[in-house]
Parts: sequence; C-alpha cells; structure tokens
Amino acid sequence: MGDYKITVGVECHVQLNTKTKLFSGVDNDAVDKEPNSCVSPIDYALPGMLPVLNKAAVEKAVKAGLAMNCKINLTSRFDRKHYYYPDLPKGYQITQMYMPIIGAGVIHLPDGSDVHIEHAHLEEDAGKLSHFGTYSLVDLNRAGTPLIEIVSMPDMHSPAQVRSYCEELHRLMVYAGVTNGDLYQGNMRFDVNVSVSKTEVLGTRTETKNLNSFRSIERAVEYEVKRQIALLEKGEKVKQETRGWNDTTGKTTSQRSKEEAQDYRYMPEPDVPPIVLTQDYVNKIEAEMPMMPDAYRSLFDILNLDPSEREAILNYPVLANRLAESVKKNAQLSARIAHWFSGVLLAEENQDKNFGLATADELIELSDMVEKKELSSTGAKAVLMEMYDRKNTSKTPHILAKEMNLLQENDTDALSAIIDEVLAMSECAKAAEDVRNGEMKAIGFLVGQVMKKSKGKANPASVNVLIKQKLA
Repeated sequence: MGDYKITVGVECHVQLNTKTKLFSGVDNDAVDKEPNSCVSPIDYALPGMLPVLNKAAVEKAVKAGLAMNCKINLTSRFDRKHYYYPDLPKGYQITQMYMPIIGAGVIHLPDGSDVHIEHAHLEEDAGKLSHFGTYSLVDLNRAGTPLIEIVSMPDMHSPAQVRSYCEELHRLMVYAGVTNGDLYQGNMRFDVNVSVSKTEVLGTRTETKNLNSFRSIERAVEYEVKRQIALLEKGEKVKQETRGWNDTTGKTTSQRSKEEAQDYRYMPEPDVPPIVLTQDYVNKIEAEMPMMPDAYRSLFDILNLDPSEREAILNYPVLANRLAESVKKNAQLSARIAHWFSGVLLAEENQDKNFGLATADELIELSDMVEKKELSSTGAKAVLMEMYDRKNTSKTPHILAKEMNLLQENDTDALSAIIDEVLAMSECAKAAEDVRNGEMKAIGFLVGQVMKKSKGKANPASVNVLIKQKLA
C-alpha cells in the first residue's frame, strides 16, 4: 500500500436470540416463516400501541458486554432515530444514542493485538425489503427484532486484522449464548468504515454495509483500500458515503451520502423508561458466564496445537467443549483428539454431522486404543466417523472397532505364523534376501504382504520387529 496507512473501524449488528421481540410479545424466530406472519400491532406501529421492553434482551446485552470486557452502564435509556423507509412503519427506530447499556471495552485477538470497543447499544431492527425489478415487497417479520450494535474504535490497519476481529467477535457472541450466530440468516451483520492517509490525520472514510461473511469482509476492505488510494493518487477526493458490496463482482458501489447525527433528529424515547440495573444484577450474570474462547486457548496450550488448528476447533463450541473435557480427564491422549477434530471431523464433507454425539470418555477411549496399538491410525479415523454416524449411541469405540473388523492383531504367535507364510512365498524371496543383506527398504514390501494376508488387522510396528528378528 506504499506510504498509505490503512485505518478501519467496524460496526456490527448482533441479533439477540430471545424468544420474543424487543418491544412486543411476538415470536422472534421468523426463519422460514411466511412474510408478515410474526408481526404485532406494535411492530406495525398502529396508533395507541405502546412498546414494552423485553427483560431477556437486557440480560443478553449485559452478557455480550461482559464477553467483550466492557463496562456495563447501570443506567441507560432509549432514543428515537427518525428516518423514513418502507420497512420502518413508525418513521423512527428506537435505539440508544446518548446513554448506551454497554460502555468501553477491549477484545483480544488470537495474534495478541487488541481492538477497543467504543460502546454497544440496544436497538430494534427494521423490516426487510425484497426488490423485484420495478417493485419492492415489505416483510415486517424482522421489525422489532432485538439487536445490539457494537461499535469498535478505528484500531485495525489491515484487511486480515479486520477479518480476525470479526471472527473473534462472532466467537464471543456465540460462546456467550446471546445469538445463534448464523451469518447466512443475518444474525450478525458487519459494516466496515475504511480510510487511508499518508499522515497521522485520518482520511475521509467510507462505510460498506451489511457484510455477512468473513471472506466478504476481508475482500471488501481490500477493494476499498485500493479504490481510495487510486483516487488520491489521481489527485481526486474520497467522498464520505455509504457503499454496498457485490460479492460477484468483488467491488463496492456508492449507495448514498453518509448522514450525520443531526440528520436523524434524535430525541429521548418517551414511551420506554430508562433501564436501571444494580451491580448485584450484573455480578450475578458475570458469575454465570460460560467459558469463553480465551479460556479455551489457555487450556489448550498444553496440547501444542498449531494456531490455525486451534482456531478451527474454536469455531465449533461443541467440539471445543468436548476437547476441554478431554484435556481435563487426560491431557496426554487429547492432542490426538484435537488432530482428529481439525483434520477429520472438520473436513468439508463432514461438517453436517452432529458434533455432540461422542462423549469425552469415548474419545479418550479411542485415543487410548491407538496408544496401545489396538487400532491403526487409519482404523481409528474410520471408527471416529462411525461414532458420529451411529444410530446406537451406547456402542463404545471398542465395540465399534470389533464390529468393523478393525482391531489390530498383537498376538505374537499369530503374527509369527503369518510372517512365516509370507517369507515362504516365492515372490517374497528377493525382498527377504535384501533384508538379510542389510537393505532395510525392502522390509516395507514384506510388511505390506503381511498386512494383506492379515486383512489389515496386523500391527505394522509389531510385524516390522518380528520380520527383523526372523531375518537377522
């Protein structure tokens, strides 16, 4: 990027997974439901309808704040943000402009860098517009959905760091249990504010809105940085504006000029009283917080995992929890389990499996079978997949391995007899003679013949030792 310094801040809308909406008692889960079927008179903004704050949304907002190491403001209040759009029947959005529930905090990224949180506030979502050529349709199922909008400081200076921040923020919200985290369904939507400058004074920023995949976030930042630098190099100015991202073309496009706060005519919300919390309330929620990603990372240090392998497992809380249980029971056998998780279970074709099927005790038992040479590495992976496909969950790894005829033969007498048969075969005579003469590369052929004759059940390590003894 030459002499240009990149500066990026991110705003993220997190859809809270409460049973009902922020100000009405309507179902908050409208996935796959008929348009305008999860709507109440409050969401339609019919005259005389008054909002009633959802207590569960407040609790989840506090959890989200604690997950980000943020200060929880004991007193917060709502404001009206006025703008007209077809999917906002009231003509204003109820949000928290001046006194948000979540104050300043910091998120520690896996690479050791920090991104500071300016604040996060509760607000209701608008509806959804679907565009069809010359007309648009309005679906208000999403109107009134509880959101927290998380505003970062402009602490990020590369597309990769922006992606890492968004990935970690997603993990934090999912581990805290405040959102379902389905990016495809829009449970978390990211807006990136990008500017470039050759001085310490920040350049004019643009905001690219509604990014819903980590790859799109990184690509959008990369494109916007290059676009802005190209403008400045030609002596032109960057316009402060809102832009959209086209994943197909890989480009951002101008949507509208960026509004300033006064354009929204903010005013205190008269129909919803302030939120007043006690420190005891916050302390109780903090005491009940689940284990968070950084705590898992500390626990997994003993396994000496590659960072990419560790982060891949952390992307699936069920697997992270299973691995943590395994480490606490037997750390020595758990490194193998971690490699199975990242290298086998998380292969693309296996990601539709129920990762909760196998218990920590079963995974340790399977790892121990490999340790004791009762199963080959290949056989163990086959049993592992069967454990996550099985209909009868009472079958132990040992039972499954036996049923699949994968248990290794470790009986020395039985192996010795098979090896004698192989060494007596005419096609093995030359390889046997080579081994006798010190050409140890030839032993692989003999081991392969024994494995074939034993139908893969012989322990290769034991076979190797016995062949050397017989041909010494």
